[in-house]
Amino acid sequence: MQSTEEQPVKLANTEYPIHELLQKRWSPRAFSEKLIDTQMLNQLFEAARWAPSSYNEQPWRFIVARKEDQEAYKQLASVMNEFNQSWATDAPVLVLALTKTTFDLDGRDNPHAGHDLGQAIAHLTFEATKNNLYVHQMAGILPEKARELYNISDDYKPMTMFAIGYKGQPESLNDKMQKQETSPRIRKDLDEIIFDGEWEE
Repeated sequence: MQSTEEQPVKLANTEYPIHELLQKRWSPRAFSEKLIDTQMLNQLFEAARWAPSSYNEQPWRFIVARKEDQEAYKQLASVMNEFNQSWATDAPVLVLALTKTTFDLDGRDNPHAGHDLGQAIAHLTFEATKNNLYVHQMAGILPEKARELYNISDDYKPMTMFAIGYKGQPESLNDKMQKQETSPRIRKDLDEIIFDGEWEE
């Protein structure tokens, strides 16, 4: 069993001072088997609930599976690709995130739903970080399998999955993932992403 002790935090090496939760947030693959109690899990989704969204539509939906419910957990884990299954199934909670593709307001397509879901997950992530929990989001999922397993209509789109848990030991991962787990965090420089009043490609 992996240790449940808090592992060293990989702080972002920022150019300018930012909030400590933003600096601490990162996406480990090594998770402890320590369970998350219901009160805490609900607290994370409460943070997601209060994210902003276009017309306040709140187009996010979440299918949650906890390791205590082995059948539900195994089913949701099968929606991840093989690579993600190799590490994410150590986490005590898995979540499939979906968007509602149309506005309740008038039935039009909602082109902002993915953006709004991202904000909801970000809110959840920072609430998790505040409580020494970590979130790793995954693009590697099988949307059509999710549709089949959960009978998801075309009104909803499976977008991403994420694992939630306490940080575990890097030694639980294979050599390649261990290296990624312990290497410095890097980002593009600000001058690569900010354009002052004009656009350059």
